[in-house]
Amino acid sequence: MSVDGLGQTVEALLFLSPEPVSAAELAEAIEVDEEEVGEALEALDGRLESDGRGVRLRRVAGGYALAAIPEAERAGRRLLAKPRTPPLTQAQAEVLAIVAYLQPVSRPEIARIRGVSSDSAVASLTERGMIEERGRTQFGAVTYGTTALFEKLFGLSGLDALPDPAQFDPTPEDERELRERLLKAGEQRIE
Repeated sequence: MSVDGLGQTVEALLFLSPEPVSAAELAEAIEVDEEEVGEALEALDGRLESDGRGVRLRRVAGGYALAAIPEAERAGRRLLAKPRTPPLTQAQAEVLAIVAYLQPVSRPEIARIRGVSSDSAVASLTERGMIEERGRTQFGAVTYGTTALFEKLFGLSGLDALPDPAQFDPTPEDERELRERLLKAGEQRIE
């Protein structure tokens, strides 16, 4: 691995790690000598400072971490003080998956697929901006689709970047139940 490539890899790993990382851990992850990592860390520290970047390399708790420059502290506190979005519930995740793969899809169709009422999950996902109304079925039911926020939060370049459902590896029982529910929902959708 080139010196530049090693430095980039070290920087990427420090960026990804929520905790300080030792030179030994970096060397093991990259599969190089600890001495090479030490040289890459020194070079990275110099580049970050000389380039006038907003982060610096810090030695913390026996390891290394990327840290914001002190001048950004007040702005950082204001940014991070904003309330965070709570994680999705199981019901919300199921509804979001159904909408993502079958859109446009109506609330009754979602309920048939899940086997339970999904009104609360649909309302929450709509309120959070992850799904939106897309129109109405021929019977007047509102249909839903995902939003650009959904794609952004899940790191998708578009809906064609959704994981292939064929890669899902359920147990035989889960597969049988899922297949029955989907076939039943598909039949009802055609009717």
